[in-house]
Amino acid sequence: MKLDRLLAITMLLLNRKRISAKELSERFEVSQRTIYRDVETINQAGVPIVSYAGNTGGYEIMDQYRLDRQFLSLEELQSIIAGLRGIRATVGDQEIGALLDKVGALVAKSEQDPIAALNNQLIIDMNPWRGEKFGKEKLNDLRTAIRETRLVSFQYMSSQSEYTERTVEPMGIVVKGFNWYLYGYCLLRNDFRVFRLSRMKAVEVLNRTFIRKEETLEKLSYGWGKKEPPACIQLILHAQPNVRAQVEDYFQSEQIEELPDGSTRITAYQPDEPWLHGMLLSYGPSLRVLEPPHLAAIIKNKAKQIVQLYDNEH
Repeated sequence: MKLDRLLAITMLLLNRKRISAKELSERFEVSQRTIYRDVETINQAGVPIVSYAGNTGGYEIMDQYRLDRQFLSLEELQSIIAGLRGIRATVGDQEIGALLDKVGALVAKSEQDPIAALNNQLIIDMNPWRGEKFGKEKLNDLRTAIRETRLVSFQYMSSQSEYTERTVEPMGIVVKGFNWYLYGYCLLRNDFRVFRLSRMKAVEVLNRTFIRKEETLEKLSYGWGKKEPPACIQLILHAQPNVRAQVEDYFQSEQIEELPDGSTRITAYQPDEPWLHGMLLSYGPSLRVLEPPHLAAIIKNKAKQIVQLYDNEH
C-alpha cells in the first residue's frame, strides 16, 4: 500500500543520514520514478526533505525536524530503545525492528549523536550465557501458539530429571531471574502451571485450538509469586577468602561477617531443598557447613560419593 510505503520511507529518513533513490527503490521493490513521486508527496505533507545530487547524493530530512514525541526526554527514549533492542536480539522479531524504526523517528537528527552515546551506556541482553542454542525457534513457536490460541505439546523434565508428556493451553511467556518460562493451563494436571523453557523438549504447536481462560497473566504471575515459601533452615557457613566474590554474589551483605583472617562467616535462611546441596558443593573445599548438623552430614556424604565415583574408575 502506498500509505504504508510513505510512512516507512519517512521513518527511514528520520533514522538515517542520507538514502539514495536507488536504495529506496530496491528496498520497497518499486521503480525510482515511484520513489521520486513518493518523496514529493511526503514533502507536500509538510516533512522537509532535501535532495542532494552526485555519487554520494540522496535524500535527507532537515536536521531539526522530528515527530512530536509527547514530551519524552532523550533518556526516556533511550530506555525504550534499549529495551526494544534487548527483546529483538532475543526473539528476532521483525515487528520489533519496525517498532524501533518508529521510536527512532521521534529523535531529531541533531539529537542522534547524544542518543548513540547513551546507547553505549546501557545494553539489555536477555540471551543466556549458553548462546543461540537456547532456541529462538522454540520461543517463536510458543508465541505463535499463544497468539492463535493453539495447544502445544512437549516433553517436560522435572527438577528430579523425570520426563512427562504435557499438553498445555499456553497463556504467556515470562522472563524471571535470567530464565524464560511458559505460563499455561496443563491438561495433565488440570491446573495452571509454570514451565521453564530450557526443560521443554520436542515442542509442537498443535492444530487444536482452545478457549482462553479468563484469568489474566498479571493475576497468575502475582498469585505464583505470592505462594507460601518452602520451609527454611538457618545456615551458618564458613567461607575461605578465595571465594569471597562468589559469597557476595549470592548472599546479602548483612548476612556476611568478615573474620580477622579474611575468611567470612555467613548466617542466612534458605529452603531445605535438594538444590541447596548443589549450591553449597559448588564452593568445593572453600566452604564448610557449620550448622545445621544434618545439612553438614548431607554435604559430607555427597562429597564421599564424588570421591568414590572417581575411585571406581580404576
